[in-house]
Amino acid sequence: MHGEFYSYTLTASKAVLILLSFAILIRCLRSMLREKYDPEVWAYLRYGRERYPVEHWEVIIGRAKDADICIPEREIAWTHAVLRRSDDGQWRVNDVFGRGGVWVNNLFVDDDGADVSDGDTLNLNGIYVKFQDLSMEKRGRIESKRAGVGRKYSPALTLLMLTVFQLFLLLQHAFSASPDHLADIALGFCSLIVMEWSCFNAMRIINRTGFEIETLAFYLSSLGMSVAASSTPEDLYKQILLTLAGLALFLLFGWWQRSLQRTARARIPIALAALALLGINVVASDVVLGARNWLEFWGFSFQPSELVKVAYVYVGAATLDRLFRRNNLYVFIGFSAVCVMALALIGDFGTALVFFVCFLVISFMRSGSIATVMLAVTGAGLAGFLAVSARPYIAQRFASWGHVWEDIYDKGFQQTRAMSAAAAGGLFGKGAGNGWLHGIFAANTDLVFGMVCEEQGLLTAICMVAAVILLACFAVRSARSGRSAYYAIAACAAMSILLTQVALNVFGSMDILPFTGVTFPFVSRGGSSLLSCWMMMAFLKSADNRREASFAVRPGEKIRSLGDIEALRARRAQEKNREEAS
Repeated sequence: MHGEFYSYTLTASKAVLILLSFAILIRCLRSMLREKYDPEVWAYLRYGRERYPVEHWEVIIGRAKDADICIPEREIAWTHAVLRRSDDGQWRVNDVFGRGGVWVNNLFVDDDGADVSDGDTLNLNGIYVKFQDLSMEKRGRIESKRAGVGRKYSPALTLLMLTVFQLFLLLQHAFSASPDHLADIALGFCSLIVMEWSCFNAMRIINRTGFEIETLAFYLSSLGMSVAASSTPEDLYKQILLTLAGLALFLLFGWWQRSLQRTARARIPIALAALALLGINVVASDVVLGARNWLEFWGFSFQPSELVKVAYVYVGAATLDRLFRRNNLYVFIGFSAVCVMALALIGDFGTALVFFVCFLVISFMRSGSIATVMLAVTGAGLAGFLAVSARPYIAQRFASWGHVWEDIYDKGFQQTRAMSAAAAGGLFGKGAGNGWLHGIFAANTDLVFGMVCEEQGLLTAICMVAAVILLACFAVRSARSGRSAYYAIAACAAMSILLTQVALNVFGSMDILPFTGVTFPFVSRGGSSLLSCWMMMAFLKSADNRREASFAVRPGEKIRSLGDIEALRARRAQEKNREEAS
């Protein structure tokens, strides 16, 4: 009787977990990709009878069709000028590489740029454009017309589904776990539930209603908690603390990016800190399986390259956001070269490949030059050939690619076990904790896709991959309406890193690509990786420009109603009366 009850319960829980996975993804998909954006209008440019809205804090003016403001006149270069807004509302114009020249009220704009105010005239190589800044009152009228548009999907219901998903995962572990570890596993999942609902309620308190990014991150973290419970249940306390620390960094980093000026000022110190971390890694780390990825302090292991990923996105987006200054471009190229050289010295080929993909995304998004990207690809191909020639263990991985079944006890040991476990799990899996792959070395990190396939089934593993793809699609969609190029570039670059990691982890463990030993975001066990992934989500959250969706957008920057305008007028009248009285 007990065996039949266990069998029925396990079968039912498998079906419920798969249905909830699809339901969570579909609800997030509908909300993130189908909900319409409200474009923000900050100013206008008038040319003849045409009026061009300025919908971003940084806009490119040129003749190219993909320019933010396209003025189809032959005198204007394809990319002629950049118009930027600071946090305090001051506009500034820069000539892009001196193509044709820019004048403000007949004053030539040099390399440092020039301030632009309401009513100023921009001379773009003989084409005169009038700048019209929008006051808060005018912006308020535009905003008030859209104030009645509300959100169609309740994030609370989606989060409730996720909570049920986590409880069913806990139920499966309750049947398979050792009695000595059952309390720790229950504490792990309950702590995760408390964290997500506390975060959700905190967002509601500050009138932020968008919670899809956090929901998907917690969904992946739930699978990561299950992987940790199956492989290393004795270390679940560490997993709880790391998740809590990652969530705190996500909130702190999102708040930090509210100010673009503060973000830009910190890019050089962060770049120096990243280089220092890599330098310490090169000098002080020990060789493990051909690579020197880890540092150890007082019994705790730490992987510097994971946090350097965050710094690389931060510096790249903040620097190339000012690409019209050539020295910034050269500084970023130099920073990239030093990072890749350091990764080559420590033998971390997988992370070096991730950095390279991120470099391509950042460079192309800001320059739009296919020639530059192709040159970088050619250089990377040569560097990769040299790395394979100089590092024997890297060459062995490439040599065994596609031939792992020919040597199942040595070079193909891990991949063959991962594929066998994935096949044994089928569509629905064996249930949490019922697999055997977790006993293989690196099963909960580099082979985690096979472990999830074995325990939760192929369908759940596909949902796990789809969650990251959905976040990446949202980053691309958000880039079109981002306030600043920094937010757009940072979000797309961060998701390119996570997508590349997913591809290398999944295809590497299944022998479709060479095995590089890269972790799966949020799911693979590892504290450094988990902290890095949560900080990457802060980039994506900052790019979310939907109405009342992101805590990284200052609440006071969007005027909601005409009542706010009247209050603003009354406050300004009082200030004027005080000045006259004094």
